[in-house]
Amino acid sequence: MPEWVRRTARVLGFALLGWVGLSILLVLLFRVVPVFGSMVMVERKLESWVSGEPIDIEQQWRPWPELSDNAKVAVIAAEDQRFPEHHGFDFHQIRQAIESSLNGGGLRGASTISQQTAKNLFLWTGRNWLRKGLEAWFTLLIETLWPKQRILEVYLNIVEWDRGVFGLEAAAQHYFGVSAARLNADQASRLAAILPNPREWSASRPGPHTQRRSAWIRGQMRNLGGSAYLDRL
Repeated sequence: MPEWVRRTARVLGFALLGWVGLSILLVLLFRVVPVFGSMVMVERKLESWVSGEPIDIEQQWRPWPELSDNAKVAVIAAEDQRFPEHHGFDFHQIRQAIESSLNGGGLRGASTISQQTAKNLFLWTGRNWLRKGLEAWFTLLIETLWPKQRILEVYLNIVEWDRGVFGLEAAAQHYFGVSAARLNADQASRLAAILPNPREWSASRPGPHTQRRSAWIRGQMRNLGGSAYLDRL
């Protein structure tokens, strides 16, 4: 084997090991420190500079006790009802999404809260194989190194709820003029209902689709047992 090939392989190997070590350190750090930003927030800011349309990022970290139980259960009911059981990937939902697509149905999302936390915090938006591979890596890391409660806590604090509005505290203030701790079941279900398309749908002025979805979410919250469901995390 030529010397330059060995040198290149050695450099690439050290670079890969360094990146793996750095990613593990970042995940360990965010297990304990408040998260005041995400890569999606950075992306939105960069998009605003390119487009020339200024955007103000609103986000305030709130610890677990200051996040409404209604919101915690609503997001689980809407996004990932197997959240306490799976290890980052819901293979049952993935199989159903594939079957639906093969049978001519619409493309269904099958991302778990863990996956969405990983891609919001560490990655960019969009769909390609590189991003999906990195998403799987970071999902495995946070599932291994964080408790479920921490995953949901971080997700609720960084997820996008409108243009420039990130995290539950900013969303609660933006839509309803209350703190994240004071969201009732109806408000929480409407916030959860718009997560698939937060920059187009409104929680304070819900259209027919959002109203139907939020009503369904409230039914699922009751089926899950309400706040008692959180004891499983």
